[in-house]
Amino acid sequence: MIIKDNKNRLLIFFFYDRDGVVDEYIPYMLDDMKKNVSEIMVVCNGKLNDEGRAKFEKFTENILVRENKGFDVWAYKTAMEQYGWEKLDNYDEILLMNFTLMGPVYPFKEMFDDMDKKDLDFWGITQFYKTDFDPFGTMEEGYLPDHIQSHFIAIRKSLIATPEFHSYWDDMPMITGYIDSISRHEAKFTKHFGDMGYKWAVYADAEDYKELSHQPAVGMAKKMVAEKRCPIFKRRSFMQDYNVVLNESCGQEALELFNYLEKHTDYDMNLIWDNLLRVENQAILKKNLQWNYPLSSKYSYRPGVAKDKKIALVMHIHFIDLVEECAMYAASMPEHADIYVTTNTEEKKEEIIKHFSKLTCGKLDVRVVGNKGRDVGPFLVEFREFLDDYDYICHAHDKKAGQTKPGTIGTSFAYKCFENVLKSKEYVENILNVFETHERAGILSPPPPNHGDYFITLGLEWGLNYENTVELAKKLGINVSIKQDMEPIAPLGSFFWARAKALKPIFDYNWNYDEFPEEPIPDDGTILHAVERIYSYSAQSQGFYPGWVMTEEGAAMEITNLHHMVKEINKIIFFEGQDAGNYNDTRAKLSNAYHVVNDVRSGKYVVPSRYSFIPGPIRRPLSKVKNKIVKRK
Repeated sequence: MIIKDNKNRLLIFFFYDRDGVVDEYIPYMLDDMKKNVSEIMVVCNGKLNDEGRAKFEKFTENILVRENKGFDVWAYKTAMEQYGWEKLDNYDEILLMNFTLMGPVYPFKEMFDDMDKKDLDFWGITQFYKTDFDPFGTMEEGYLPDHIQSHFIAIRKSLIATPEFHSYWDDMPMITGYIDSISRHEAKFTKHFGDMGYKWAVYADAEDYKELSHQPAVGMAKKMVAEKRCPIFKRRSFMQDYNVVLNESCGQEALELFNYLEKHTDYDMNLIWDNLLRVENQAILKKNLQWNYPLSSKYSYRPGVAKDKKIALVMHIHFIDLVEECAMYAASMPEHADIYVTTNTEEKKEEIIKHFSKLTCGKLDVRVVGNKGRDVGPFLVEFREFLDDYDYICHAHDKKAGQTKPGTIGTSFAYKCFENVLKSKEYVENILNVFETHERAGILSPPPPNHGDYFITLGLEWGLNYENTVELAKKLGINVSIKQDMEPIAPLGSFFWARAKALKPIFDYNWNYDEFPEEPIPDDGTILHAVERIYSYSAQSQGFYPGWVMTEEGAAMEITNLHHMVKEINKIIFFEGQDAGNYNDTRAKLSNAYHVVNDVRSGKYVVPSRYSFIPGPIRRPLSKVKNKIVKRK
């Protein structure tokens, strides 16, 4: 069937948002789509707030809010039942479209004009290409067939007004999960009707990519937009499970797509930012979008980039023998920056003034506070009145980790923190340049430690602090995705640079010293450790993202260390190359070799399958767990 002029098109648009919020990327997309359709119906699963409803009402009065049940499949089914087949059979085309798309990058009219010329019964924008296996174990064929991706399917009258199409929807079983929606609809629809002889095609034909990716819309997203003039891109491009990403690439695809959209199209990138930062978890976004900044400490990329900005260094010093070292790093601040230092005795204050008064700075404010809350308490209590005076803030403190043996483990952690935050004047200026050139960068900190006893930090970033961080988020009114199985992109060590606006929810709370524990402070699980992890979520709640920042030397060490660790572990797993596999194969092998026996820190603890596990006392923060291992009989 070929569509002629004056076509009668119905768009059924499926929408879901956990909070019922309609972000601006949706009206932007519908505003262009309405130029190509005669009628729009919106079906919302779950919530829809008043503001969101008002946005949809600019396009249609036909808005159905239903129980969040049956995924998009039953949303479409319910919408069609509301219309009835007698009315639906009169449309030239019915479009089934959902919120997982973003765009258009190019006007939808280009797509409709092109597809109108083709003799088809149904069509879509993008295609998933056949696999030779069934990843879900639910397909009758034993594989995933070629199929139009269900984020957009257009069905023409030649198929709509048929008993086969009617029965497909009338007999649709309840969809109980994501896999169900794929096996019973998305992967089924195209083959089901194609085998009956109905003709289909996709607009962004990627046949020449199918040997490279089963799903070019995500796996080759930048090329689809740049070379195939695909008018849409998937939200999921920026929040892919990174295990999947590493199974198929070195991690470049989301970043390439983002950069292409930003530099070569007119698409408003704020539409992406506003939605992703509100809804998605920061850990998965950081991985896909590579929020890592290795910067030179030897020369400035843009001298004077922040000369008109108000900048402050806030530092707490407890150990008098570290005052000179702290002053040395503080000298890296811009000469117009203000410096605030807190300590707990008059003697230490005099020593601090002796060294810090030699620095060229805007204002030096040294004050004595109680020995409560370490660096966190003074920062939140004393600096609260000054936050709004500044654009950018650096937070640092003297650092000893006496519990680690040998002591070099602790001093190396301090080195990593200081060097990657206050290495040199040129380096600090380059950090400020990141904020100036990346408007959504909110907080930058060194990567977490992974040497010595801190190796366990990788994978146990929450420590004992998930529940207290969630509780703190509620108290501060921070409503973003915080998940126990997704690590916080937090300044572990409490060294960071931030936009002042990114910390506003934290400083809007009226902190007092009584809320912080007295010395000696437990190594983990206190309000101090929750605050340390809430910084990045505060930034996200204000529409900014967290990232890692490193000197070039720091980045070189990080690459060396992580590469060496993975290599040495692989050497043990794949003895002399036996049973070698990719990253996900390795994860599977380890999952089979180890099992969970006790919830000690992060909700799970893994031990060899041949052993049972009896936990003992926690000996060190984010470090070793002393335990007994009893061999199974």
